[in-house]
Amino acid sequence: MPSKACSVALASAGAYAAAQAFLTPSAPQVSREQQVRHLRQQPAEAATSSSCASAGALALGVAGVAAATAQSKRTVRRQVVRQATATAEKTEKAFAKMPASVKPGVVTGKALVDLLNYAKENEFAIPGVNCVSTSSINACMEAAKKAKGTVMVTLSRGGGQFIAGKAADNTDDAACIAGTVAAALHVRQVAKLYGVPVILHTDHCQKAWLPWFDGLMEANEEYFKLHGEPLFSSHMLDLSEEPLEENIAICKKYLERMAKIDILLEMELGVTGGEEDGVDNTDVDSSRLYTQPEEVWQVYEELSSVPNGNFTVAAAFGNVHGVYAPGNVDLKPVILHNTQKYVKEKLGCESDKPMSFVFHGGSGSSLEDIRYAIEAGVVKMNIDTDTQWAFWDGMNQYQKKNKDYLQAQIGNPEGPEKPNKKYYDPRMSLRAGEEVMADRLVQCMEDLKCIDRL
Repeated sequence: MPSKACSVALASAGAYAAAQAFLTPSAPQVSREQQVRHLRQQPAEAATSSSCASAGALALGVAGVAAATAQSKRTVRRQVVRQATATAEKTEKAFAKMPASVKPGVVTGKALVDLLNYAKENEFAIPGVNCVSTSSINACMEAAKKAKGTVMVTLSRGGGQFIAGKAADNTDDAACIAGTVAAALHVRQVAKLYGVPVILHTDHCQKAWLPWFDGLMEANEEYFKLHGEPLFSSHMLDLSEEPLEENIAICKKYLERMAKIDILLEMELGVTGGEEDGVDNTDVDSSRLYTQPEEVWQVYEELSSVPNGNFTVAAAFGNVHGVYAPGNVDLKPVILHNTQKYVKEKLGCESDKPMSFVFHGGSGSSLEDIRYAIEAGVVKMNIDTDTQWAFWDGMNQYQKKNKDYLQAQIGNPEGPEKPNKKYYDPRMSLRAGEEVMADRLVQCMEDLKCIDRL
């Protein structure tokens, strides 16, 4: 009997021969009679070469394995190329309407500027949603996927602290910073899986909260060193309570730092009334609720002088934070139209909308006013109170629907010993909240004309 090594070699030789038969044309067949005659003529050679045959088979087997391995690698490479091509074609098709620089996942730098300009030119606004958990973050991206649009995931200082855990040490804003960064890293990991462009943003940062802002900038700079882009897409500085000159000076100082790593600045002029996430302007003088064109021009002159500096302006035009019934807010979007004309005249440019505005405090605004503001160059509108309510409402409706299964761990209408774990599993109620929030956000995106924009 042949040795084990010889058997392996012969098996390999067979595999090699099969591969060769598949890859190369077959040679002309030799008749059985010719084979027998040849063997009878050289019996001695056949007998004396048996050991050499084993060695030859072994060598042939090694060559066969090498050839098969090379062929396998070529096959894998071809598969990878085909998959990459298919993915690229799918992305190109999905984003046929978007600027070429905009890809699925977190959008930064030039791609972000291109995206905002695309929104302004096509007169739609991107919803900015204040998120306080991975569930609300995921609901935002789910809505964008459903709507075939884009979304801005917004994180606040208080939201960051909540994500880190209210019991975490917050000395020097440590928990606020850590939680905000953790949420941003979550978005970074999963955004591409939704197949939509996502803007990763932080909301109102007043002067007293600058240590939080500084901590986020350090995280951006570290991320930039590793990946060539910042962790976040943009940040907001809300220094509207400070004198105008100080507001602009601090914003310019930070924009100079942000521009080096391709981060866009959102700054606020005037005051958005009402209260939101620790920022309380309920008693502000009503005259400060309306920004003047001259103030916007002053901002433009200073911030546009920063090399590679990109910015948007949250100019107040009567908008108010909080929850209000439609018609109860005296919104004046005409201020934005007049401001665009003023800045255009100052610049002597062809563009009718040289400024990119953002819209805070939209609750209580009519759809007509919202869309008129978008026509004036609003590229982003904050959507907070409606989506927060929707998330709660989804969980509340789940509780009402399954009330009889949520009274104890064991025992329900189906029997006293029936378990209820699948009902009180936190994922069930949280998912109900996500679904309702996502659906409500799709409605908001329709109002903002941010549907079918990819």
